[in-house]
Amino acid sequence: MSNDPADSPNAPLPKIRVLIVDDSAAVRRILSDIIAGEPDLEVMATAPDPYVAAERIRREIPDVMLLDIEMPRMDGLTFMRKIMAQRPIPVVICSSLTEESSDVTIKALEAGAVDVVSKPRINTAEFLQESRMRICDVIRAAAHARLSSRSRAAPRMQVEAKHSADVILPPVRLGRTATQVTERIICIGASTGGTEALRDILVALPESSPGIVIVQHMPEKFTAAFARRLDGLCAVSVREAASGDIVMPGTVLIAPGNHHMALERAGRQYRIAIKDGPPVSRHRPSVDVLFRSAAQMAGPNAVGILLTGMGDDGAQGLLEMKMAGARTIAQSEESCVVFGMPKEAIERGAADRIVPLDRIASEIIHEARRVQVSA
Repeated sequence: MSNDPADSPNAPLPKIRVLIVDDSAAVRRILSDIIAGEPDLEVMATAPDPYVAAERIRREIPDVMLLDIEMPRMDGLTFMRKIMAQRPIPVVICSSLTEESSDVTIKALEAGAVDVVSKPRINTAEFLQESRMRICDVIRAAAHARLSSRSRAAPRMQVEAKHSADVILPPVRLGRTATQVTERIICIGASTGGTEALRDILVALPESSPGIVIVQHMPEKFTAAFARRLDGLCAVSVREAASGDIVMPGTVLIAPGNHHMALERAGRQYRIAIKDGPPVSRHRPSVDVLFRSAAQMAGPNAVGILLTGMGDDGAQGLLEMKMAGARTIAQSEESCVVFGMPKEAIERGAADRIVPLDRIASEIIHEARRVQVSA
């Protein structure tokens, strides 16, 4: 029998060790303070540039690396590619909110970064608190992300109180959801690992696909760059959503970062409503808000798909969609970067089907054909 206290079921879990790489001393200090305030996180080291970081990594491998994009001597994207080629580490890009940084950050996600956060905003206590919450949640997700052959389900964690979709939209009333025949609509929610999962799905869709609306957890400014990148790769048209946009076949609308997105009825079609408000399920935009609006406005004319990500955002909303008559799908564990959000939905009985990533596009195509046959 082991006498190691760490083997005890009541022993605290080891902390997630974070390496911070940023050329700004002020940013390194703020990030260090944020991480030090969390009982399950710790700063392993800080570095002002990739060369110092590389020396530190030779001595000790961090669980997660927070990496700036724009740095002297070597940029973050080049450094990340070198690291990934030698010793893959979960990397979270910590970037400023500029168009140039956003475009480079999307390239970093394609090159293997797990997620992206914006640099902490310190102009008000509220913004700093939201930045702290987002940064810490993303670090936790990154530490449990699947890299190469490494795959783990996201851990259950005790977290601070969070808002439900009630703060943005009223609860769904069963029996009062949409029953009028409308155009088919596909609603997708994703978080950590979702940028690449969405790319895999959307590039496989034909131009004739049903209208698609997406919430991907991502900071403001980055969603526009993400949409532009996908639009250049896909047969469907992809853009960042704006209030009043009509959801059209062959079009994909992505919720803008830092704003909630909901559906409204426009005759037989659906119109986008962009809403402000507090984070829901610890996120803004929130998948729960989109899915609840789909349950209310589209009912059985909608399909809900919940992809990879940590936490439970979208699980309750997917259940509401199912109860309103929508078809619901959760991504399978083996194909998730982090099996958190889909796992929560499956455990709540919200998913009609559990589908691997490489089959989700065919599910969407099938839905389009099913509607055409029954019309």
